[in-house]
Amino acid sequence: MTARVFFYVQHLLGIGHLRRAAALARALAAGGFDVLLVSGGAPVDGLALGGARLHQLPPVRAADARLKELARLDGTPVDEAFRATRTRQLLDLFEAEEPDILLTEQFPFGRTQLRFELLPLLEAAQDRPSAPWIVSSIRDVLRRTASPARVDEMVQTFEAFDTVLVHADPALVRLDDSFPAWPDIQDRALYTGYVMDSEAMPASGDTVGKGEVIVSAGGGAVGAPLLHAAIAARPLSPLADRRWRLLVGPNMPEAETEVLRASAGDGIIVEPVRADFPSLLRNAVLSVSQAGYNTVVETLCHGDRAVLVPFGTARETEQADRARVLVERGMVASVAPDDLTPASLAAAIGRAWAGPSIRSFPPVDANGAAATVAALKQMVMP
Repeated sequence: MTARVFFYVQHLLGIGHLRRAAALARALAAGGFDVLLVSGGAPVDGLALGGARLHQLPPVRAADARLKELARLDGTPVDEAFRATRTRQLLDLFEAEEPDILLTEQFPFGRTQLRFELLPLLEAAQDRPSAPWIVSSIRDVLRRTASPARVDEMVQTFEAFDTVLVHADPALVRLDDSFPAWPDIQDRALYTGYVMDSEAMPASGDTVGKGEVIVSAGGGAVGAPLLHAAIAARPLSPLADRRWRLLVGPNMPEAETEVLRASAGDGIIVEPVRADFPSLLRNAVLSVSQAGYNTVVETLCHGDRAVLVPFGTARETEQADRARVLVERGMVASVAPDDLTPASLAAAIGRAWAGPSIRSFPPVDANGAAATVAALKQMVMP
């Protein structure tokens, strides 16, 4: 009998959460699981799922970059009627699937805005005569600004879970650096290594982007300041003679993209994000990017030198903390979100160019997808 996995994921601003969940879903399906990926965010074209199935809930997104309030895709606030309808759909789907494993991405250590449907989902799982394994899937870094009361709530909710899979290499980043209640959960925590997207591997012999500077900003929803700063920083940097390639994410408004194209001079390419991004990273002399999980993992695995410009607010500390750890280890240079100017970016590029190659450091553990498959198999097939 094939074990069934019900995998819940919600992306709110960028698409990184969904990309990582899709990579795990593909690996689980290839490993023999029957996987249903249940997505609550905006649909993403071309999402590679392999043998996994996808169910799209009525989508919601973050109302703004603060990530505190939810909205429908047209900006309409989410009301109680919408919440009730979506919760009912989620519970009906769970009942129909009868999974052996319930896997929640980030929750209960994040996605607390979705408690209106996730707490009933947990109750439904626990109330089943044959309860599924309940597993949380989280990144390497959690938001440090959660209040003590919210941290206590996370720990209390985690009591319903059998384990948490931490998709990180503890030799590089440890969860206890960003989660103060680590002692309360460590007995049920498992580090898997980072999750590398198997669909995003450099092509052998591909020379695309050879000698270039690659500038990327994830999905693009909050990436315009970085791309504009990069254009102005080029003539100030030690790599002004190189070709620069700026990659525009799908969530950047077309009008903003046109402004970037108009301001880019000779030697600068502005184009949509590319499926061969890892090949670009491998062939580039330097990468400039935000510090989202997926981009950083790809940079650590494929890049030569890098500057990280983390997205961050007073509430959202995850990218800044990830960048700080890598800067402290001497692996990259960084510019704090509030300090981004053409001059500060050019100076960081100079530091990275003069510093060691990422490839001179021990390789990170990026076997997280395979380790996740092995961990879940051990649960249902001991």
